[in-house]
Amino acid sequence: MKRFERIFFYLRSQKTKIAQYVIFNLFAVVFSLVSLAMLAPFLQLLFGKEKLVDVKPQLSFSADADVVLDYLKYIISELIRDHGPNYALGFISLIIIVAILFKNLFTYLSYMVLAPIRNHVMTKLRSDLYVKILRLPIGYFTDQKKGDIISRMSNDVNDIEWSIIGTLEGVIRDPLTILIILAFLIVISPLLSLVLLVLLPVTGFLIGRLSRSLRKQSTESQEELGTMMSILEETLSGLRIIKAFNAETILENKFTTTNTALNVLRNKMAFRKDLASPMSEFMGVLVLSIILWIGGTMVLGNQYNLKAEGFITYILFFTQIISPAKSLSTSFYNAQRGSAAIARIEEILQAPVLVKDNANAIELKEFRNEIEFRNVSFSYNETPILKNISFTIPKGKTIALVGSSGAGKSTLADLIPRFHEVTAGEILIDGVNIKAYTTHSVRKLMGIVTQEPILFNDTIANNITLGSEPADQDAIFHAAKVANAYSFIQKKEQGLATNVGDRGNKLSGGEKQRITIARAILKNPPILILDEATSSLDTESERLVQDAIDNMMQNRTSIVIAHRLSTIRNADEIIVLQKGEIAEKGTHESLLAQNGIYRKLIDLQEFK
Repeated sequence: MKRFERIFFYLRSQKTKIAQYVIFNLFAVVFSLVSLAMLAPFLQLLFGKEKLVDVKPQLSFSADADVVLDYLKYIISELIRDHGPNYALGFISLIIIVAILFKNLFTYLSYMVLAPIRNHVMTKLRSDLYVKILRLPIGYFTDQKKGDIISRMSNDVNDIEWSIIGTLEGVIRDPLTILIILAFLIVISPLLSLVLLVLLPVTGFLIGRLSRSLRKQSTESQEELGTMMSILEETLSGLRIIKAFNAETILENKFTTTNTALNVLRNKMAFRKDLASPMSEFMGVLVLSIILWIGGTMVLGNQYNLKAEGFITYILFFTQIISPAKSLSTSFYNAQRGSAAIARIEEILQAPVLVKDNANAIELKEFRNEIEFRNVSFSYNETPILKNISFTIPKGKTIALVGSSGAGKSTLADLIPRFHEVTAGEILIDGVNIKAYTTHSVRKLMGIVTQEPILFNDTIANNITLGSEPADQDAIFHAAKVANAYSFIQKKEQGLATNVGDRGNKLSGGEKQRITIARAILKNPPILILDEATSSLDTESERLVQDAIDNMMQNRTSIVIAHRLSTIRNADEIIVLQKGEIAEKGTHESLLAQNGIYRKLIDLQEFK
């Protein structure tokens, strides 16, 4: 039950609806039993198999089932004497029709109450899962497959909806039905019911034994599905490379292997799940046969005051247990499958949010003086990435970070907007540790342009205004002009309303990068972080983008990660990183004069 704690938590706000659902099902069960109760004893009266009741029984609050039944027999007897058997038969038929009408009315009302409960739980679950994905640090997704996360968000959530939330109906209604019927059965024959109460747990245990491995198979199935979704996502992202290297067969075999394994697992799950209903029905009939034999022996031997009509009513009521018992066993199997999906989703929902605001965090209103790294170290999964980094970035200055691949340049820049939390040391803005500020206010003062342009499947205008205050068209066009994007936007048939496509695939690399620069310009941040923004562009696009970057950097504090060292000659300070440590720092000229690592990097690029 612990696995379903989150579901129960969401249901706490639905107590009123759950109470209504229980009441409506209660009435539905009672009216269903009334329709059955009218048959055996009253038909015996009607067809002369039993003497008509002449004495009116006395009803009271303490009256047992026999007194109530005798009172109803008296009414039917009166109808037969006064109006004839045909009239009485019509009356019984009318009572049955009304009872079934109310039974189905209350069943429908229970469905009307259940649907909003189910949808509320699923809406909350999807919302919490998406919000948690947004809150998790970037480092969390380094070890995760994107397709697997998508699978958890879609397939696992759907599994929960249909296997757990979808069985709420059975989990509440079926036990309620069984309990009410058992209560009636105990009133009719306590001894037979004692036998029944011994047999039912035994059958439940046997059914439960079969479902134990279902959860494990379901977990394996969801993992295979996540792998398959990852292969699909990688295929769509890298289709050009797959075709260029004639790798279609390799990817096809990889996908087919995973798909076949998923097929085998799902077949095993289906075989085990589909066994629930027929097995529960067989066990129900087996129990019914035992009850028939024991009860029949009691009736034939005139033992324990069990009459033939009571026994027939008992059997009629007991047959109504078989259907909800089948449904309940199926619900149990489904719940086992759904618990595996919950476990996978809980892995995300319970993942620690390493970067979060302090309880007394304050707003960072403006950037006045400097950013300082003071003895900063950072490790990922206990692997040191940065070691004892110390330097200062005065306001309005440009600092360039250079070094070989894997030296820690991007990681260092990511620490400033708190994409990661430092392992040791501290980062200060205007002399205050950034942990004392709210993360939102820190990031609000920063604009970031990455090596890979990140655009969303939306219009050019909405991509430029992403995360900024609402802006009019003139402000957007001004940002586009500064970013050297205005000319190509004007050539588009729909201008700013042009959809850029998935990941901006309707635009060229240079156009995409200039849109991201326009986004940063419109935000008008005092601090810029540029992560190799021109390294993947052709010469013409690089010139346009570099001009846009130069325009944007004016009167701003800039942290530039440079791949092409020719772009950072004019930086106020260049910091050379090697294996996570500062190896050298200074201006372009002073570093050349040192004839060290920086000089080797310059010579290497000039040689190339």
